[in-house]
Amino acid sequence: MKGLIHAQKEGFAGLTYSEVETPSIGENEVRVQLKAAGMNHRDLFVLKRHKPTDPPLVIGSDGAGVVSEAGSRVSHVQVGDEVIINPGLGWKENSDAPPEGFEIVGLPFHGTFAESIVLPADNVAPKPSFLSWEEAGVLSLAGLTAYRALFTRGKVKSGMKVLIPGIGSGVATFLLQFAKAAGADVYVTSRAEEKRAAALDLGAVKAIDSNLENWEEELDVKMDLVIECVGAATFQKSLNQLRTGGTIVTFGASAGDEVKLNLREFFYGQFNMLGSTMGSAEEHASMLQFIEQHSIKPVLDEVYTFDQFEKAFTRLERGEQLGKIGFKIE
Repeated sequence: MKGLIHAQKEGFAGLTYSEVETPSIGENEVRVQLKAAGMNHRDLFVLKRHKPTDPPLVIGSDGAGVVSEAGSRVSHVQVGDEVIINPGLGWKENSDAPPEGFEIVGLPFHGTFAESIVLPADNVAPKPSFLSWEEAGVLSLAGLTAYRALFTRGKVKSGMKVLIPGIGSGVATFLLQFAKAAGADVYVTSRAEEKRAAALDLGAVKAIDSNLENWEEELDVKMDLVIECVGAATFQKSLNQLRTGGTIVTFGASAGDEVKLNLREFFYGQFNMLGSTMGSAEEHASMLQFIEQHSIKPVLDEVYTFDQFEKAFTRLERGEQLGKIGFKIE
């Protein structure tokens, strides 16, 4: 089969669209003939984490397609089923943190940027019928990350005021859509005027420029909940927006891993700070039920074919996208 293979060279230089051996399936596995796949920032990180001395790897974590083969002990999935992939391997029940051995499709195991993928039958779910292949193919990783951060960790409720700094990424756009559907008032920030305008179209109450020094003056309201994924560049500004007793949930650090924290201000503020990553299979099922209930579709940015992968990776690396970048697999 053909796919986007990382091998022999570090970083983007090791990525090619080429042939790779088609894996066989085990008794508890299925083969999915992929129709679409979705990009995540994780794909950029994998190009650095996967070493030139490692075996060739098909990258990619999101996808959707049709089951073309099922193992001998698989009974709940049939050949011909249209499915969406849950990229989290080994995290079934909801818990405080992932269990030991938890992995994500695309490293260390082959991922979704190929014509097909073999994975445990428990890691596929029925494709929501109201989604196109491209919409289903970009959903799971970002949608699940947003769902856990917002509902499991952030305990969002109707009427809450929620701030999402750095609107534009796949997770951030899902956070906006999910929080609005839950009845929250959503505020966002972005350096890009067009992304702020798009967020308002998606239902944000207010969208401000991330570059502003004084967010408090522009927002003019304190937040019950902040979902942070930017990191050091915005973290203190985000924390300053919390009401007394408010909660900040962080799941990313694209703009720096280390932040300074005034502990006295923090404990006098009675703030709560929570970490979050990905989510369990139970949360994935709940997320799919939620988007069906509220008819939520992913915000699609651009859709490419695999031979256009250089354009796709460049767009993601530059942060030019609004929503999700996808691949159409023919």
